Amino acid sequence: MAGGGGRPRAVFMAFGTRGDVFPVAALAAAFARDQQQYAVVFITHSAHRSLAGHLAASNVRCMPVSSPPVLAAEQVENISCGSQSNHGDESFSSRKMVIQVEHRKECLSSLEEVFGDDPSINGDFIVINFFALEGWHLAELFQVKCIIAAPYFVPYSAPSSFHHQFKHNFPLLYKYFQEAPTNTVSWTDIIHWMWALFTESWGSWRSNCLNLSPIPFTDPVTNLPLWHMREESTLLLYGFSKEIVECPGYWPSSAHACGFWFLPTAWQFSCDKCLELSRNMNSSLGSVLCAKHSSMEHFLVGNSYSSRPVFVGLSSIGSMGFLRNPKAFLMVLKAAIESTDYRFILFSSGYQPLDSAIQSIASSAPKSSEAEASSLSDDSTLLFNDRLFCFSGSIPYSWLFPRCAVAIHHAGSGSTAAALLAGIPQVVCPFLLDQFYWAERLHWLGVAPAPLQRQHLIPDNDDPSSIHNAAEVLRGAIKSALFPEIKAQATSIADRLSFEDGIGEALRILKERVLIQGQT
Repeated sequence: MAGGGGRPRAVFMAFGTRGDVFPVAALAAAFARDQQQYAVVFITHSAHRSLAGHLAASNVRCMPVSSPPVLAAEQVENISCGSQSNHGDESFSSRKMVIQVEHRKECLSSLEEVFGDDPSINGDFIVINFFALEGWHLAELFQVKCIIAAPYFVPYSAPSSFHHQFKHNFPLLYKYFQEAPTNTVSWTDIIHWMWALFTESWGSWRSNCLNLSPIPFTDPVTNLPLWHMREESTLLLYGFSKEIVECPGYWPSSAHACGFWFLPTAWQFSCDKCLELSRNMNSSLGSVLCAKHSSMEHFLVGNSYSSRPVFVGLSSIGSMGFLRNPKAFLMVLKAAIESTDYRFILFSSGYQPLDSAIQSIASSAPKSSEAEASSLSDDSTLLFNDRLFCFSGSIPYSWLFPRCAVAIHHAGSGSTAAALLAGIPQVVCPFLLDQFYWAERLHWLGVAPAPLQRQHLIPDNDDPSSIHNAAEVLRGAIKSALFPEIKAQATSIADRLSFEDGIGEALRILKERVLIQGQT
């Protein structure tokens, strides 16, 4: 692809879980459709291979790297959990290091294939998310503009000692940033997100593999700041709404909250027949499920039910190692069902241990009627007197959530945004990183009760006491979420969000700051 036949090149690089990657992919696809003169590439984990077909439909080339999503995002809880030896920790750290080295090597190789030996041309750029900081260093290597695009705010913060240590170790560079002219990289950018570029790991890679200065913004020979060069403050596109997240004055002026980045509907179906049917529907309020999945639609809106079901979904939390006892999780839902009149629809996200636990319970339960069993698709299972509908596939939340009373989830940015747009109350149980922010924010906004602690949704133990206590807390949270004032606030916020076009706003800013400026 080197040279791109004289076409400008746009590289989108995103690593991490589905929620970290797919919204950036949606932005890449929209950019490719809007700017067809560009050769557009998307670099991500091979585990996200389902994106390749969706991106190809928008003339975006997908370039996979072999690293696993969880380790690349460093979203693994300490696997020792206090019960394994130091040798286990060392082995895990060594494995992470090997994966990191290979990951960076593949990233460099991909960018070499895109840009080759050709000089960059006006309009070339690289877009990265916060788990793809390799891209920032590689943009420097290939002398192209770098842009940050993230569906969440910065998921990590600088250590408390960073300011003092940086000022002590790099006094001239500190002065360089403190005295930066307006609209150039300044200390505000460093504290907001760029501090992570100055770690020792990046320094050795820059020096040994990229032949760059080990310290960004310094001369490779003298190690002095590049006083004669001032880079423009890096454009930072956030995929969330200003209606939900306050953008404080101490953020860099180059940071923009665009509105939530929702995925194209076609990307959210695991069933091709449902997708085909949805494309033929004139109204988004009608049925979008094929005959094989009609049982889900009946469960959601059947006339025999007096209330809407409660959605439960934890997305990638299982694959990230947090759902250690799937049976206990299901027993909590069973206990909640037995003590209330709630029905639940559970999305397992295809997490195999959870799906296995569901099938194990189903096989030991009294058999449903033959007609009912035949109406269920292979990815659907009914449990607990048919009051828990388990689904291992995927359908658009934009269709599902308006048919649910409450959404229980992990406070990931995608689930949060979808429930906000649907205008339904939420019950959230955060596990890591920005999820804690979203959980507290939803509670502050008045669309969710106080966040659950993880033992109140997915206890590690399945003894009767643990299950009962968790179910009682969960039942109370759902009851609180259904208070009229919370439902009214959720509806009010959804009305305001309905006017936003997050992807469209991101494209507008991208064109204004990169394409138009590049032409002048």
